[in-house]
Parts: sequence; structure tokens; C-alpha cells
Amino acid sequence: MSKENNSKIQFVVCIKNDDCEDLKLRKIYEVLPDEKAAEDDYIRVIDESGDNYLYPAIYFYPVKLLQAIQGTLKLVA
Repeated sequence: MSKENNSKIQFVVCIKNDDCEDLKLRKIYEVLPDEKAAEDDYIRVIDESGDNYLYPAIYFYPVKLLQAIQGTLKLVA
């Protein structure tokens, strides 16, 4: 995932979760902007604990969602 795209991505799908109990494979997570983390190839996501943490960007793949779906996901979280 490129650093350029990190600032535009709002949602990602988990594709790897080595030793991360708070990440579930194939689940969609909301991304919070964090430019400093992006410099080190990490992204900040709201994980299963309900808090936001940094994870390696390679654990995720960006997804584009319709605006209506994005609003619904934010209401659920």
C-alpha cells in the first residue's frame, strides 16, 4: 500500500494477521489518518478491541465502498 494512498483510504480489508488477536482475516476496518505512521509503512485502524492501533500496512488491502455503505459502517462502529 503506497504512502500516497494512505491519506485517501478510508477502509481496508485484513489479509494477514500474524500474532494479532485483534484483527480478523477478511474483515473490513476503518482507517484513521496518521501521516507519521504511513512514513514507516504502518496504518492506524480501529480493531476488534474498539480502539485504534498501528499495524503493518502489508496486513491490509484498500477497498473502495459506495458512499451509502461507508455511512452505514461508520454508524455501526
